[in-house]
Amino acid sequence: MKNKINITGKTLIDLGFRSGKWFPEAIEHINTHQLADEAMHTYLEQYKMPPIQELHKTAIDFKINIKAENELEQDNVTKVTDSMKELMKTPTIINGAVMPDACPSGPKGTIPVGGVVVAKNAIHPGMHSADICCSVMLTDFGKMDPKKVLDAAHASTHFGPGGRPRGHQYQLTDELLAEFKSNFFLREDKDISMAREHLGTQGDGNHFLFVGTSTKTGNTMMITHHGSRGVGARLYKKGMHIADKFRKDLSPDTLKQNAWIPFDTEEGQNYWSALQTIRKWTKLNHEVIHDATLKTLDLEAEDRYWNEHNFVFKEGDLFYHAKGATPLDKKFMPDITGPRLIPLNMAEPVLIVEGATTENNLGFAPHGAGRNMSRTQHKRNKEGQTNEEIFAIETEGLDVRFFSKEIDISELPSAYKNAATVRNQMEEFGLGTVIDEVMPYGSIMAGDFSINAPWRVKRRNRNK
Repeated sequence: MKNKINITGKTLIDLGFRSGKWFPEAIEHINTHQLADEAMHTYLEQYKMPPIQELHKTAIDFKINIKAENELEQDNVTKVTDSMKELMKTPTIINGAVMPDACPSGPKGTIPVGGVVVAKNAIHPGMHSADICCSVMLTDFGKMDPKKVLDAAHASTHFGPGGRPRGHQYQLTDELLAEFKSNFFLREDKDISMAREHLGTQGDGNHFLFVGTSTKTGNTMMITHHGSRGVGARLYKKGMHIADKFRKDLSPDTLKQNAWIPFDTEEGQNYWSALQTIRKWTKLNHEVIHDATLKTLDLEAEDRYWNEHNFVFKEGDLFYHAKGATPLDKKFMPDITGPRLIPLNMAEPVLIVEGATTENNLGFAPHGAGRNMSRTQHKRNKEGQTNEEIFAIETEGLDVRFFSKEIDISELPSAYKNAATVRNQMEEFGLGTVIDEVMPYGSIMAGDFSINAPWRVKRRNRNK
């Protein structure tokens, strides 16, 4: 009489399998059906995992297109490069670059703002972050008075938390709605509801609406800067969850923020498709604000173009993750219609650039001026002055508005890196050529919404 088969988890581990949630079900199935030898191995084939991918022993080399010009910048550059060195040990990574506007964006090993990382056959959600497809769009308003454009835009846009109320919402296109409904990552009612509510909104933080005049033509131009709002943040959260599941099986030593979704999996295909849908949504998000402003002024656009600077770009089996870097190479933008846009700060021109791909830039340019210090530290440095005093000094001669009517000094020019330094290093490292500038007339930003947050208002009323 044959001995009864009674395998355990140790049996599976001895056979070379990694412990997983499937263990109890598999053990029960094998023991119940008394699978042995070839029959057991055939059954277990479905649970075979690829070998663990180890971290690179030394960091993959990356291009450093940034120089420190003072002690504060040196501290920033050191933190950026140290973080990149840790990140470049991730098994999927084959190349990378740092732009002149780079600054840290999380714990050591996190891609910095101003970082470009190239991965093979892998999408890293943490490397595009929650603000998927943060981007800029320009519309040429011809010889229209800049103040009239800014006034019309102020009436058309929406900053701050939440979305537009019913009766003031824009419509999703039928094609876009169908894409949401057919994608595993985007088809939940909450995703579709948020896609409707947040269309035509710009959020907060460093997002803006800028009006100025072209040095080349004298025409008035409007530029918007924002990303995919809540709907993109939801996709990011789901992507990170799936990526971490893969990380635990494929590369448990990889930092959680650098987890990836293999492109050649069903999840990878669905996530890539979802990213393209979010890109379309974000472009539409810019367009409805620009079109509403044109309609108010009874104008037609003389020109329009846009580019994202926070996204993932694909070339064959290579995925270029740009966390705050402007794509120069046309291969990254299937719908390219013009040059690229690099905003600096509200008191500086928006740069209109073009350029060639080099070994140094990997096909990218900076995305702005970046920061050398946190918002909190910048506010500490301004102690002793009122917000109104700081605002008056830093916005002199400009029509600068905060949508919440509350000044946010962490978005004033002194909060950012020196714009001239960024421009000089763009030229030095071959990161794009400036072909025009949009000189500032004025801008709109969210402002400090936290001052009038509901819980703060409630507390103030209680203490009256």
